[in-house]
Amino acid sequence: MKTLLLQTTENWGATALRIGLGLILFTHGAGAMLGWFGGYGFKATAQFLQHNFSLPWVVAAFVICVQFFGSIMLMTGMGTRIAALGVLGMFIGMAINHIDHGLHMNWSGQKAGEGYEYHLLVMAMCLALVYFGGGSLSLDRIFLKGKIQ
Repeated sequence: MKTLLLQTTENWGATALRIGLGLILFTHGAGAMLGWFGGYGFKATAQFLQHNFSLPWVVAAFVICVQFFGSIMLMTGMGTRIAALGVLGMFIGMAINHIDHGLHMNWSGQKAGEGYEYHLLVMAMCLALVYFGGGSLSLDRIFLKGKIQ
């Protein structure tokens, strides 16, 4: 099981995907967890998710943890497949929430909300990471092989 979860190849495309996705998610996760980058911190974010999206407290806490810890896991390539599955699940839920607003983002500000195109991109990135693993320079690769190859 360890081999299946950590197995990856020297794939620089997967490395670019996980670091790019991890960096973007980190700004959201650190805001939700710690109040950084203009975020509100854990308690206020959990309350927002509970009141505005009717999420149970445990689900709201899970979303915040996936954003924060999942982003760190992606950036380092530690448990890449697990992190990507968590982010995938979170973004499926987010896409469902945005489906009434159509596909495209609300660049003109004339719609009631944002579309789900960003969510589809993130889901595609997550599926690629689940398939390929962490790629080159990932902690997954180091732990499995005992060294960078």
